[in-house]
Amino acid sequence: MATHGVYPGSFDPLTVAHLAIAEAAQRACGLDRIDLVLSRDPLGKEGDRQATLEERLAAIEAAVQAGRPWLRAVVTDQRHLADIARGYDVLVLGADKWAQLRDVSFYDSVEHMEAALTSLPRLAVAPRGGHPIPDDCIRLDVDMHDVSSTAVRQGREEWRAL
Repeated sequence: MATHGVYPGSFDPLTVAHLAIAEAAQRACGLDRIDLVLSRDPLGKEGDRQATLEERLAAIEAAVQAGRPWLRAVVTDQRHLADIARGYDVLVLGADKWAQLRDVSFYDSVEHMEAALTSLPRLAVAPRGGHPIPDDCIRLDVDMHDVSSTAVRQGREEWRAL
């Protein structure tokens, strides 16, 4: 039976850290496929985008063509990570996104947040920015917590994927 992971993000731009996290998750979880999922209207990123959706999809496709046949790009209208993760075997994310998942301000109510958290598939979490990692997840062995899309947009081109 094939196992599929989902790695939601804005990927604006796609960085070497995004790819390292995807590769670590693919190995650690034995995933047959990982979908890098772009939300058309992501939570917490209002007005933050620099690249078009098409440009970000093209970057992911270039990563696939560069020897990652298990990777693919998916676009969704879903906004909550729990909704995006529905139907997948593993949710791949950085520890900063784990903190966002537990931030009630992203939900209608505490009950909405609790329902979302209980609906999550198995988690594969990469260290990021000193944020805590849940005990009951797969901890990804990736040491790239300083790499960010924001830093790439500010000139750190060596962190841009491909």
